[in-house]
Amino acid sequence: MTGLSVTDLHAAHGRSPVLHGIDLTVPDGALACVLGPSGCGKSTLLRVLAGFHPAAAGQVELHGRVLDDGRSRLAAEHRGIGLVPQDGALFPHLSVAANIGFGLPRSQRRARVGELLDLVGLPGLGDRRPHQLSGGQQQRVALARALAPRPRLLLLDEPFAALDAALRAELRREVAATLRQSGTTAVLVTHDQDEALSFADTIAVLRHGRIAQSGTPDELYHRPADPAVATVLGEANLIPAKVAGAEALTPFGPLPLLESAPALRTGPALLRPGQLRLTAEPVAGTVPAKVLGSDFRGHDHRVELRPEAAGLPDVLIASSDRPWPVGGEAHVSALGPIHLLPEA
Repeated sequence: MTGLSVTDLHAAHGRSPVLHGIDLTVPDGALACVLGPSGCGKSTLLRVLAGFHPAAAGQVELHGRVLDDGRSRLAAEHRGIGLVPQDGALFPHLSVAANIGFGLPRSQRRARVGELLDLVGLPGLGDRRPHQLSGGQQQRVALARALAPRPRLLLLDEPFAALDAALRAELRREVAATLRQSGTTAVLVTHDQDEALSFADTIAVLRHGRIAQSGTPDELYHRPADPAVATVLGEANLIPAKVAGAEALTPFGPLPLLESAPALRTGPALLRPGQLRLTAEPVAGTVPAKVLGSDFRGHDHRVELRPEAAGLPDVLIASSDRPWPVGGEAHVSALGPIHLLPEA
C-alpha cells in the first residue's frame, strides 16, 4: 500500500523554480531518504510535504488523500504529518514529559508519554529539562514528541547533523528501529550518503531540483544511473570499458558485468574501492601504480594511486588491510562484477 505519493511536483521561490517534476513513492511503513547536496531542493521538498510551502504544480498525496495539487492546499495542521527538525527545537522551559505531551489531549498524555519514553529508550527521564540531557537524548525527545500524535508520515530534517560521528551512527540506528517498531512511514532528508545507505529502504537522489535516480540502497550503490549518482553514494573509480558478451574489456583485463549489456557498447565502468586489490609484486592482470597517499581509517586503509596504464583515471582509490608507503609502487588488480554506466 502506498503511503506517500508525489507526482510531477513543481515548486518555486518567487520567480525562481526550485523543484522540477518530482516523482516519489514511499510505501506505507517504509523509511525513505532524499539525498543531495546543499541547494539541490531538499528543504523545499520537505516544506512542501509538511504544508509550509505551496506546490506550483503537481500533486502530493498521503494514504489516498490529496494534500496539495498546485491549486488547493490542505493546511499543515490538518495533514497528520510530524516533523523532527535539525536542532530538535524543544521547549526549554518544559520538562521532557511536557515536551512530548505538548498538544495531546490531557486525558491521553500520561499513558502516551510513558509509552514513548520507553520506545525511545528514555524511561524515568520525564521530569528532566532539555538542558539536563545530552544532544542525543534531546533528539530522542524530539522524535518522541513528533510521534506522540501518531502521525501518518514523519519528516526528519537532517536530525543527526549536529551530533558527533559515533553518536550520529548509534542514534540513526535507534531511530530507524523505533520507526520500524511503530510502523511509521518516514522521509529523512540528508546530504550524508552513509546515513542514507544505513537508514532507508528507498533512496531518492535529488540533483538541481530533479530526482536523478531512486531505488533501494543496494540498487543505487551498485547500479547508479550515471557517474554523478555513483559519486554521491560513495567513493567511485570510473574506468573505460567495452562490452564483449557477458564481460567488459578493461585496462585490468576482462571483468564480468553485473547486468547484461548490448554488444559492442562502451562507457565508463564503476569500481568501488573495495573492488581493487594491491600487491607488492606484479601478477597477471595487475597494473603498476605510484602510491600517492595511505590513510588509516580504523577498519582499513584508504590508498590513493596514480596508475601507469593509459586510459585509467589520474587517481585510483583502493581499500587495503595494510598501509602502503607513499612514493612507493603497488600493483593493482580489479574484481568484478562491474556496472557499466551510460556513455557520456
